[in-house]
Amino acid sequence: MRTQMRAVLVALALAGPFGADANAQSLELETGERRLSVVGEGLVRGRPDMALISMGVVSEAVSAGEALDANSAAMTRIIAALKAEGLEPRDLQTANFSVEPRYSQPPRDYDGSQPFEPRIVGYAVRNELTIRIRELQEVGALLDKVIELGANSISGPIFTVAEPTGLEDQARRAAMEDALRKGRLYADAAGLALGPIARIEESVVQWPQPMPLGAMAREMAADASVPVEAGELTFQAHVSVSWQLGD
Repeated sequence: MRTQMRAVLVALALAGPFGADANAQSLELETGERRLSVVGEGLVRGRPDMALISMGVVSEAVSAGEALDANSAAMTRIIAALKAEGLEPRDLQTANFSVEPRYSQPPRDYDGSQPFEPRIVGYAVRNELTIRIRELQEVGALLDKVIELGANSISGPIFTVAEPTGLEDQARRAAMEDALRKGRLYADAAGLALGPIARIEESVVQWPQPMPLGAMAREMAADASVPVEAGELTFQAHVSVSWQLGD
């Protein structure tokens, strides 16, 4: 038994310490408590089913009131058009609103100084809206529409999953199955008898951040006005499982 335990510990020393790399595998035999520990990894890929777009209207005019009127008219048209396309009120959210002065930039003198202070020459009004699009085939057409209606500041789309719990749990289950497989494999290879599981710990979880447009390529709507590709999202989980060792 000591020879077997020594061989396992040597293998660990060659593999490196657990935790140095999130993807590294770890096998550990604790001589004092007689435990075998492994790390299981689970990967699950899924298609996004929702896109997030941040769009806005920036309007400039000599007076703040004029800029506000122009901005409000454009944003009202955009919101009405989005609702007419079937977007629900819960999927439209104002993200930012601001009114800022615009200053003149007087020329500098030969010595670098300014002959007079900058003065306000106008105002800019910005109104930003976050849109959730649950029908991905509509993303391109909606982008085209909001631009036609006056949107001049757009960020996205960002693709995500509306209800990620199912995919997250699939990754956890796959990680646990991988840990159980490895535990049985290492115990059999070392001639050890596995006792009851002593510890289960979710060591690393990497749920995908929403992916911006163009970050991952997959086919989507072929007839969209603006070409858009949704891609795939990867859900990753790691679980550490320890067994007591039998005689």
